[in-house]
Amino acid sequence: MLFTYVARLAGRASISPANKKTAGDIPSIITRSLIAVAGALAIAAVHASPHRTNADATHGAPASPHVVSADSQESEPGDLVAEAVKLLDVPYRWGGTSAETGFDCSGFVRAVYDKALGPVLPRTAAQQAAATKKIARSELEPGDLVFFNTRRHKFSHVGIYMGEGKFIHAPKPGARVRIEKLGVKYWSSRFTSARRVQEVQVARNASASKAADGAGVVAL
Repeated sequence: MLFTYVARLAGRASISPANKKTAGDIPSIITRSLIAVAGALAIAAVHASPHRTNADATHGAPASPHVVSADSQESEPGDLVAEAVKLLDVPYRWGGTSAETGFDCSGFVRAVYDKALGPVLPRTAAQQAAATKKIARSELEPGDLVFFNTRRHKFSHVGIYMGEGKFIHAPKPGARVRIEKLGVKYWSSRFTSARRVQEVQVARNASASKAADGAGVVAL
């Protein structure tokens, strides 16, 4: 249809008695027409695509938590979960914070968030609980945090919710990063809180990173 339309324009430019353009002007007319039509088609394509907002990126299911990425672009659904799954089978290590040496529960959670969104979480499970927003268990979305009382402490263990009643975590010495069901009696009876990273945390991190980049230093 595009070429038919342009051909008609070219024909009108060359045969219309009222047209004062010369033959040399026809290519420029066609070029301008092509540009105009292509631009219109591009705009139409944008408006025809599903409209995404920050709310879509953070509330939709499956979705990332209520955050925006550190570079101020929308987080893609499942970014956090995708990063977490890459670390399946990494061995547990008390105090561990890397895939090379192993993870403990909070080290795993922090490493996943660091990779997907930048440094927005503190180090320990209790600190991560204090730094995030409490939500109802029924409000859990992929990427949210789930906390358990496994050592006589309300926030002694943490994992990342994956959706469909499952979470991924670094469980204990001798085990590896794995996926489990929240409904299993052991975890269900020890579940203490569902929590979510807030937009302000990531926005603050993004601002700090940009300021550091502007100063010529690397944000840690």
